[in-house]
Amino acid sequence: MKIEATEQIRIDKFLSENLSNFTRSYIQKLCDEDNVLLNGRVCNKKTILKIGDQIEINLPENKELDLVPEEIELDIIYEDEYLLIVNKKRGMVVHPANGNREGTLVNALLHHSRGNLSSINGVIRPGIVHRIDKDTSGLLLVAKNDAAHLSLSEQIKAHTVKREYTALLDGVIKTDSGTVNKPIGRSERDRKKMAITMKNSKNAVTNFEVLERYSQNCLVKCRLETGRTHQIRVHMASLGHPVTGDSIYGAKKQRLFFRGQLLHAKTIGFIHPETNKYTEFTSELPEEFMTVLEKLR
Repeated sequence: MKIEATEQIRIDKFLSENLSNFTRSYIQKLCDEDNVLLNGRVCNKKTILKIGDQIEINLPENKELDLVPEEIELDIIYEDEYLLIVNKKRGMVVHPANGNREGTLVNALLHHSRGNLSSINGVIRPGIVHRIDKDTSGLLLVAKNDAAHLSLSEQIKAHTVKREYTALLDGVIKTDSGTVNKPIGRSERDRKKMAITMKNSKNAVTNFEVLERYSQNCLVKCRLETGRTHQIRVHMASLGHPVTGDSIYGAKKQRLFFRGQLLHAKTIGFIHPETNKYTEFTSELPEEFMTVLEKLR
């Protein structure tokens, strides 16, 4: 894979910002293992680029996973030889991390796909093109080979993938629609949280539309233009209307729902990497989400 430098910044930072399918830590690992060449020569991850520099990334062969495939029920709403769409349940972690190596979506995918998943995101996140939070339900794209993964990642980077969420919010938004355009970065007060900040942040844009209003809540549709960590949760909280059930960015003691935020990835649309045709999928709100809405109505 080759890419031309367009900024004078560290090579690991440039690559992680311009290749949405690679994390910065993975880029640094590739540099440490001499898999990143700058103008034909091995480089250090801290190397400062010059505009026009030619970068070549050599992806190592996929290593055998030390993760255990698990026979966990998955709600797969579409699958072909290139990709699949999973309707993830609230409470399921997407990929393994320290202290959480079992019961994840990746463990289930390894069993379902017999290991036939893209290797671009490394051995811990095979096939994972994008993520949604543990307590967010809904549609997730999974790539079954590297070519499909690259195509889908480039579409996400170009903001051409349609991603719409349904969220129940605390309080009642008076306007029928709007746009939140506020940069998001790691919180300086709590490194486990994200925040609206100008420091070490990235542009973040969320469009919203009110679907229903209740006495103390409202149901909204959110369309992402960007895909930052916790974007909808942070942006809605910044308006004074955090997602109902979200004790991280909202009230510590929840009134209606206390098992995680009522946020559902309802619609996803993209250009299929093989057919080159626009494809769109939708999913219904989970039963527990609907139960809360019925009580409010």
